[in-house]
Amino acid sequence: MLMKNEIVRLVITSGEPAGIGPEISVHAAKKFLQKNTDTQIYLLGDQVLFSPYLDELQNERFQIIHHSLKTKNVPGKLNSINAPYVLEMLDIAYEGCLQGYYDAVVTAPIQKSVINDSGVNFTGHTEYLADKAGNVQVVMMLCGQVSASLSSSSGMMRVALASTHVALKEVSTSITHKDLLGTIKILDRSLTQYFGMKHPKIEVAGLNPHAGESGYLGTEEIEVIAPVIREAQSLGINISGPFSADTMFRLDMLDRVDVFLAMYHDQGLIPLKMACFGQGVNVTLGLPIIRTSVDHGTALELAGRGEANSESMLQALTVAYQMVKNGSSSA
Repeated sequence: MLMKNEIVRLVITSGEPAGIGPEISVHAAKKFLQKNTDTQIYLLGDQVLFSPYLDELQNERFQIIHHSLKTKNVPGKLNSINAPYVLEMLDIAYEGCLQGYYDAVVTAPIQKSVINDSGVNFTGHTEYLADKAGNVQVVMMLCGQVSASLSSSSGMMRVALASTHVALKEVSTSITHKDLLGTIKILDRSLTQYFGMKHPKIEVAGLNPHAGESGYLGTEEIEVIAPVIREAQSLGINISGPFSADTMFRLDMLDRVDVFLAMYHDQGLIPLKMACFGQGVNVTLGLPIIRTSVDHGTALELAGRGEANSESMLQALTVAYQMVKNGSSSA
């Protein structure tokens, strides 16, 4: 538990070395530390990757935790030999959080394909960390500040997913009563504990067009989704749906809905990234640690050019910091 006036310790894993992760990690750390004087940032990775940017970050509250690359890195050029290096950083950060050395981990983007090319079956940060935690159920939630130019009720948009990185043809069978109810419980508990909401409002999308059209366009809403919503309501959770996904994600509802729950990856993340891309944050809920990340990929084409936008990483640091603070005050 974080004590009053205690330093918040954030660890950054710098991600795929051939991508923009090392650059945006340093840029975002600099901006964040300027605004938050009660924070210590630890940056994990090979120090050679950070050297082009360190002249702009001279701060006693910033520390590099050196972890050596497996082989020489070339910006923009993937090399599967360095895949273990990427995963080892995640392992170090995760264990460090469990041991109390860090209060939260913030992850820079990784390249799933190169990790799989190395012989490791890898679908993403979310699943990897869930497995490390003992195959616990986790929830992927993205959040971002919507620009006032898009909505008169400019505010935070949050979208959670009932299923994550699975093929579209497998989504229906992956949404079970047990898992969907577990997702809703994690959402309700996490929004209360880490986001300071007393009775968070959850709206749930249907899986099929028009939420199944009373069974004419699919029965998942009748057989699984609606019964789970009713059970969650009986537990005192503030939840409603299922709603047709093509009308549910309305920006003018942000002051009345705390999180939208989508049934699959693109159903939820397309509207969120349309409204918040470059400002979004990926949060993994349900882990024994706090983990946030950027909402974009490795941008190999920008690596080493000094042109990467670090705003999403800055927001990921900010959300992690806020989660630590809120989690401490609610403990």
